[in-house]
Order: sequence, then structure tokens, then C-alpha cells
Amino acid sequence: MVIIRIVRMTFLPEKITEFETIFEKCRNDIKQMPGCLHLELWRDTDNPDIFVTCSHWESEEYLNTYRKTAFFGIIWKKTKALFADKPLAFSVEKLS
Repeated sequence: MVIIRIVRMTFLPEKITEFETIFEKCRNDIKQMPGCLHLELWRDTDNPDIFVTCSHWESEEYLNTYRKTAFFGIIWKKTKALFADKPLAFSVEKLS
């Protein structure tokens, strides 16, 4: 079963360029993580400070393994420092 991970993040307006730089530098590394099938970055059409990542994983185990890596720890710490609000993260499975 494929797991889809959605993470909604609100950034300080002056930190958006820094976030975009971080994402561009690490997106290929994330896509090459074991079990990662897909990765996209979206931006809210009503609020340009809100970004959403959508990643697809072969299983919850692969997602959790990625989240336990030193790489994820470093990237998440850098990203969290740019937030204007608490992020919202959740996993879903495609039913049809």
C-alpha cells in the first residue's frame, strides 16, 4: 500500500527564499531515499506564505525510516526555524 505524506507549512515571509533554496538543494536526495516514489512542492494560491509537500512512499515503514535519518533531522531543523506557524503533517492512503 502506497502512503502519501502531506506536510503543510506556513513560513515567515522573509524566510520563503531560504526555504525554497533548502528544498531545491535536497529534493533529489529525498526522491532517491529508499521507498520514495514521488515528491512535489505546492504553494497555496490564497496565501503565498503557505507551502505543502506531497510525497509518496512504498510503505509507512519506508517513510518512518526516512524520518529517522540524520539527513531528515538536519533538513527538518533548518526548515522549522523558518516557520511562522506550527506545521500540519499527516499520512493518507489512496483508496481509488
